[in-house]
Amino acid sequence: MPRHSPERLASEWAQLLAAFPPEVRQLVGDQARARCELLASHFYEQMLQDSQASHFLSHDQVQSRLHASMQRWIVSLFAAGLDEELPAVIALQTQVGEVHARIDVPVHLVLRGARHLKARFAALLQELLPAEDARLFPAVRLIADVIDLAMEIMSQAYASSHERNSRAEEAYRLFAVAQNIGSEKERQRAALLDWENQLMFDLAVGLEASQLPRIGSTEFGLWFRHKGSHAFEGTPEAELILQAMQHIDEVLLPMFGLPGGVEPRERMQRLRDLREQAKSIGYHLERLFEQVNELEAGRDVLTRLLNRKFLPVVLGKEIAYARQRGNRFAVLAVDVDHFKQINDRFGHDAGDQVLQQLATLLSNHSRGGDYVFRLGGEEFLMLLVDVSADSALKAAETLRKKIAADLFRLPHEQSLQVTVSIGLALHNGHPDYQRLLRRADEALYRAKHGGRNRVVVAAEE
Repeated sequence: MPRHSPERLASEWAQLLAAFPPEVRQLVGDQARARCELLASHFYEQMLQDSQASHFLSHDQVQSRLHASMQRWIVSLFAAGLDEELPAVIALQTQVGEVHARIDVPVHLVLRGARHLKARFAALLQELLPAEDARLFPAVRLIADVIDLAMEIMSQAYASSHERNSRAEEAYRLFAVAQNIGSEKERQRAALLDWENQLMFDLAVGLEASQLPRIGSTEFGLWFRHKGSHAFEGTPEAELILQAMQHIDEVLLPMFGLPGGVEPRERMQRLRDLREQAKSIGYHLERLFEQVNELEAGRDVLTRLLNRKFLPVVLGKEIAYARQRGNRFAVLAVDVDHFKQINDRFGHDAGDQVLQQLATLLSNHSRGGDYVFRLGGEEFLMLLVDVSADSALKAAETLRKKIAADLFRLPHEQSLQVTVSIGLALHNGHPDYQRLLRRADEALYRAKHGGRNRVVVAAEE
């Protein structure tokens, strides 16, 4: 969707303002500054009454930060003059629209908020000015026209950004279905069988129901919940697998812990039910893998890891999953220490070989539901699903020590040891993934400047 140029938008905004007398513009600007806190409070009170809006605004950090941002936005809209201030105001509307697209705020919620804001601002002016004041009607119209134009610019930026995200989402879905289809198929079949064998052994030795391995927490369960279900989204087989996993974990396994014991015949029936559910998962998984062919798009050429093209899609998906299930995830920003020195001393072929070996290490030390990206150069990013602060830090430290202990092979039978610095950020519930990435980058910066070969945990905001 083509956007109007900033110059054209600035010209249109200037023409809008020029249609109103200076004293009207001054009145509205003064009242925006005087009443911005009241208007922002009204805006959020109205929005939080909508269950869909409260979904995005319930986070404490969002409320505290956005209230102040909303006040500044209101003041900036009506403080702009006819010339030099307008490009900055227009750039702000564009930025806000892109943020809304990034965190997937529905456009109708933004427009609803704008409607309430216009109505409240107009009511305040009507309380302030007598009905016969000649400035009242044009002032109310100016408020409506300016907010409508701001919404138009936001919506245009939203649409462009959302279209890009949708294309990336579809490309990722296809990629996720097809990446390493042969090896992934065997890996997940083996993981499913391992769970079943472990479960039967644990039942045979008489473990309590609470100690039985839940399929949702296994290697297969993590992979399917965080990757497979997204890759095969919309297929009946994927939904049946999710239902079977839920039935096993929430219905069948707890039944083995019912008080009073279980009759042999009833126990046998429960075992048959478990077996049938596991068989159905395997059958539907086989059907899903039969529906796809290998696809290479979206893979980093050198390391074969995911490239940054799919980072927004994956992070958006994991934030939505965390919000729905109450789970937490973490990102690790990983950077090779002194990589330029490796290139300068051993050559770029050696540097490439180091990156390839590091990519293998990162992949080998990730679980089925985790993600590993190469962001470019010597920068990597890992996304660890379903973790706590302690387990994420433990995983990062284990990874750092493993890399430091390994010997990296170089051309001409040379070798060297390599270290990495890691910035760790735990998702804290904020819907905008850019904040999470920024926190991880800031922690990585502190790790690099604090001596390297260390893990630094990002501070909470």
